[in-house]
Order: sequence, then C-alpha cells, then structure tokens
Amino acid sequence: MAKHPIEARQRATLSRLEKFSRFTDSSIGIPFTRLSIGAEAIIGLVPVIGDFAGLVLSSYVLIEAQRAGVSRAVKLRMLRNMGIDFLGGMLPVVGDAFDAIYKANTRNTRLLRNYLEDQLAVEPPAPPFPWKTLVGLSILFAAMAGGVALIL
Repeated sequence: MAKHPIEARQRATLSRLEKFSRFTDSSIGIPFTRLSIGAEAIIGLVPVIGDFAGLVLSSYVLIEAQRAGVSRAVKLRMLRNMGIDFLGGMLPVVGDAFDAIYKANTRNTRLLRNYLEDQLAVEPPAPPFPWKTLVGLSILFAAMAGGVALIL
C-alpha cells in the first residue's frame, strides 16, 4: 500500500504504462512459439504511416516520464529507444520484424520503473537524536526526585 500521495500516483502511472506497453508490444501471442507481438507491430505493417503512428504511440511513455520528473539522461535513453524503433521499422522487408522484436515501449516503461523505484527507495535521513530534550528531561527528573527525597 502506498504511503504517500506521490508514491501512489507513481505506482498508478507505472501500472497504466505496463498495460499500455503490453498492449503495444506483446499482447498477441504467436501460435506454437514463445514470441508475442503487439498492436504497434500490426500498425507498423502500413507503410510509413504505421511507423509514424507507432512513434506517436511511443511518445505517451515519454510524456508520462516528463510528468513524473524523470532525469534528462533517462529521457534521452527513451528518445534513443524510440528512434531505434522508428528507424528500424522503416527498413524495407525486415522493418516489420524489427518492430515486433525491439519493443521500445516495454524498454521505456522499464527505464521509468527503475528510475521511480530508485527515487522511492531513497529514504529521508533519520532526524538527529534529541540530546537537548534528553538532558532537559533528565535534569527535570533529577529535580523532581530530589524534591521528593527532601519531603520524605
């Protein structure tokens, strides 16, 4: 269960993106194999337009990464994955197979998940030990004990 609203929002974003990536990259199993393709590979069968549509779909993960405050380095890796997927899909004949194998959305979702999990794993430093409070309470307790001793 999420402890903070930010963590809950990040986990919801990751859940959405994992479903999206599964749909676009691996939602259709190929019979008699362990391979799967997604909607993006099917869309990519339409020459040129399909590859541009795949690029537009892939930008969704990048937009979510921007909203989550991901570092510039991670966003650049995501852009690289998108570019490789787009250019590989444009290759005649082998481009459609490349689209089915490369799975840029899954790669980018994994990058975002790793980044966010690293951010969530960083716990704030523990507060310093309250020495002043301890000393103050010790003096107060000693004074009370001394007062009780004088009365008895």
